[in-house]
Amino acid sequence: MSVKLQKFVKAALLLTVLSVALAACGSKPAQDAGAANALEQIKKAGKIRVGLMGTYAPYNFLNDKHEVDGFDADVAKEVAKRLGVEAEFISGEFSGLIEGLQKDKYDALVSQVTITEDRKKMMDFSTPYVKNAVNVIVKSDNGTIQKIEDFKDKKIGVGLGTNDEKYLRDVAMPKVGKFEIATYNDVITSLKDLDVGRIDATINNVFALKPLIEKNQFKVKAVGEPIKEDFAGIAIRQNNPELLDAINKALAEMKSDGTFTEIFHKWFDVDPNF
Repeated sequence: MSVKLQKFVKAALLLTVLSVALAACGSKPAQDAGAANALEQIKKAGKIRVGLMGTYAPYNFLNDKHEVDGFDADVAKEVAKRLGVEAEFISGEFSGLIEGLQKDKYDALVSQVTITEDRKKMMDFSTPYVKNAVNVIVKSDNGTIQKIEDFKDKKIGVGLGTNDEKYLRDVAMPKVGKFEIATYNDVITSLKDLDVGRIDATINNVFALKPLIEKNQFKVKAVGEPIKEDFAGIAIRQNNPELLDAINKALAEMKSDGTFTEIFHKWFDVDPNF
């Protein structure tokens, strides 16, 4: 091959590489912008896919018509309405909700997802829409457990993957000494086990437990002062500012026009607690 031909081939190859590189650089921002704007995708679909447990009355549960109902459900439906779409509910065990959100199974989680610093590293949260006080729950005839300091050497039930489980492992156990932790995928099973003595205590918020205790006539009670207070928010995938802003705007409007107070009264018969 002549010198001139070699130079020509090299120049042609260089131009080809540059063209491909420039094309890739030029197309990437447009793709990223389309993928990032979840709000536009939701509006185009006409629905927002909402992940929740569906077994956590009065927050979210299946009613007698096998429809998703509850405080979380009403909040989600009202937010969806203000976004101009419908809420499509997809139920699943709490321990899998966050992973499902990250894998695009849901657009948002409205299932009493506690706002924590660790979770903020994985997803974005709306402004809080409820505050939950968590109490120690024991059998009605129990007189030995009144506070978390009494958990030592006992068997304590808690929801799998919840912030309450993390609290028991990271805060309570180092503070009070070793105890056994039994995890559950739903609240009703933990209360059944507590009622028959398979566990010594559990922790949960009283709003969630009251309807289950009344319906099933469990002989259990809350004791002592709340051990902690948590705030729950609507969780979405990170880096979707348009969707987060729209959700926060909807929540703010609901609080200012009285809609949120109506929903809170419907399910808890008290004024909003924050």
